[in-house]
Amino acid sequence: MSMDTTLPPHGMADPKSASGKFPAPEQMVDVLVVGAGPAGLAAALEAARSGASVLLVDEHPVPVGLAGLDVPYLFGGRAGTALANPARMVERIAAATPGLAEAYDAGVEVLLGVSAWGAWVERPGLAVLPCSLAGLSDGSRSWMCGFRRLVVAAGARDLVLSFRDADQPGVMGARGLAALLTRYDAFDGREIVILGTGRLALDTALLALDRGIAVPALVEAAAAPVGPAPLVEAVRSRGVEILCGHVPLAAVASPAGVAGLDVVPVAGGPARRLDCDTVCLAIGLVPAVELLDVAGARLVMDAARGGYVPVLDDAGRCTAPGVVAVGDCAGIADDPGLDYRMGWMRALLATGGADAPACLCEEVTRADVFALNPPRYLGPPPPAMAARDYAALLRDGPPDHDQMKRLTRVSMGPCQARRCREQVALLMAIGAGLPAASIGLAGYRAPVRPLPLSALAAGGDDEAGWDVWFGILSQWVPYAAIGTEREDAWRAGSMHL
Repeated sequence: MSMDTTLPPHGMADPKSASGKFPAPEQMVDVLVVGAGPAGLAAALEAARSGASVLLVDEHPVPVGLAGLDVPYLFGGRAGTALANPARMVERIAAATPGLAEAYDAGVEVLLGVSAWGAWVERPGLAVLPCSLAGLSDGSRSWMCGFRRLVVAAGARDLVLSFRDADQPGVMGARGLAALLTRYDAFDGREIVILGTGRLALDTALLALDRGIAVPALVEAAAAPVGPAPLVEAVRSRGVEILCGHVPLAAVASPAGVAGLDVVPVAGGPARRLDCDTVCLAIGLVPAVELLDVAGARLVMDAARGGYVPVLDDAGRCTAPGVVAVGDCAGIADDPGLDYRMGWMRALLATGGADAPACLCEEVTRADVFALNPPRYLGPPPPAMAARDYAALLRDGPPDHDQMKRLTRVSMGPCQARRCREQVALLMAIGAGLPAASIGLAGYRAPVRPLPLSALAAGGDDEAGWDVWFGILSQWVPYAAIGTEREDAWRAGSMHL
């Protein structure tokens, strides 16, 4: 069929164009703030006092199903049954969030239990949008919110380094533990062993002790504690053993989850069992930059600020127009650094071997990463694929995390790589003999929060005006013409792009 190059009459929209077909957002605000932590609340209050219309959203309280996927924090199956009562959780979150009442009084619209799963601002390829947009969802439906300014105060998540049997209830993160203790009042545990001795680990130990939870030990891969000496002494004075030069070998399994932790000296020697029902990872935090990445903000590696962080000017503005980053998502203060993380990863690899998990969702081991093994459900790999390993891949070019995802499905599970992204990057750096900072950031895509398809389907998008364009016979037939006498006329015309 020949190409029809006839232009539409002057003033008539091209029916094949997407221009003008995106519906207007459900709501429009001057400032959208994502995250109701201290930084987000301060930004929302400042904007409201200047006379701007402000919408503040925070994904807490998260649904039980999302908490089970360890999103946004590594809850590790230690959230109590109280989490199943959403109304009660909203009350607890509101009561535990200083400044929330002041935000209400200042005229800020506050939505709790609502996540931002995407953001799109003016840039090449997005000129068809009616304005800058954010995708929001409460779990039952999704909608678009237009904004003139976007303030991302998404905070940080837990750095996860795995060991054998770390996939059972009771292995959780420091941010997850703090949320369950302070926001939700729904922690289901009694005795915690904490990994790490930085400020994060020491603060976590003191918080747990103040809440009446036993902390028998802190476990540290380094030869000496790495946190501030006064905090180290404060923890020791509470009767907590600080076991340096050790790493976890395996969690002790029971029908209820963790029943203990076997630790082993980094320098070699017999394992020692620590009794506990919870293992808390407090080795480090990772800035939550996924929404910034999707919005098109430039990210750079900063080893002193927790990893990949946005490029900001003096006012906190990102390179994406109209986007500002504040709080921990812009960088972590007092982070021990990438060398500290690399020391932990090397020690875990040397003591726990290559059969320990690297990606819990997809059941990818450290050995699978180095061998480039495809997913097990595909069966034995063909000879050509089996002959290639990570070393062979490196001969083709620098290491690429996105390529590793495609080959092994590592970092492709429902937790959206929150439990493996950083440790896989560390393994790739070790396998390539490169510094940890040399591994590029694996890209994020919307939705940056796991959402049920029913919520996305209930997004309110009006399909009228969109064309069928998948290369089938009725390509470029407008929906309004399908099933009418005009359909034959469209079929007889050009159906080329």
